Amino acid sequence: MIYRFFILIGFMFAFLMPNFATAVVANAFDMEDYAIVDSEEVDITTDGVVLNMDADAANVSSFDIAGIMLGMSFDDVQTLFFDNRGLYTPRKKNSIIYTIHNDWKYNLDYECRNQGTVIPTELEKCINSLARNRGLLYASELHLVRENTGETIVVYFTSNATDNRVWRVVYNNDVNEQEGDAEKFARQRENKILAFWQHVLEKYGAPNSDSDKWLTSSNAYDPMMTAYYGALDLVDNGRNASDQSKNIQDARENFRAKPYAF
Repeated sequence: MIYRFFILIGFMFAFLMPNFATAVVANAFDMEDYAIVDSEEVDITTDGVVLNMDADAANVSSFDIAGIMLGMSFDDVQTLFFDNRGLYTPRKKNSIIYTIHNDWKYNLDYECRNQGTVIPTELEKCINSLARNRGLLYASELHLVRENTGETIVVYFTSNATDNRVWRVVYNNDVNEQEGDAEKFARQRENKILAFWQHVLEKYGAPNSDSDKWLTSSNAYDPMMTAYYGALDLVDNGRNASDQSKNIQDARENFRAKPYAF
């Protein structure tokens, strides 16, 4: 009986271990395989923009780059490129960048230090752990590639305070790159740029501001898109500014100061 018992235990162990290992790997992959970086100090001021004479406003909110539109949630974008096989795939390393808004990070640094954590590596672990548990650690960037053409897309998201939504999409290709200065290379580059611009005009129509911008209105905080040689920048500065402002205000209101009494 004892012999049969140990055989049964052995079979159960052999059956469960692969599933257990898979679960451990899946849980570890959630965060550890992705980069966590400090959030940038974003300058939310913008230059003035003007519509061309007799030009109409463009519905930039409906523009998409490879199916990505302003205001889409991170979950929807992730499903689009992680769960489906399309033209673009996540880059092999650090395809998702997680971050914490600086004002929240200052709050958490203060809390961790008051708990006695001062060693830099341990302090970082403490801050990231608190941020993850409180929903302050969020996916701020998603990096996509189309390797056979050299195209890349970087998608920027607001924080969880404003539902982690797309506020900027930056597309790049290699039309402006050439192997040398000979006439044939210059001509090849010109043809590549021309083909790119033709496709841009076919998809979005003619620019309504200067020769390279599509504006929702003359308010620079409304959605707009700018085209460059081999690049597109689709942005909603207003959405980003609102997110920055909300994080700053919420962080101030939730700063866990010592319980002073006087």
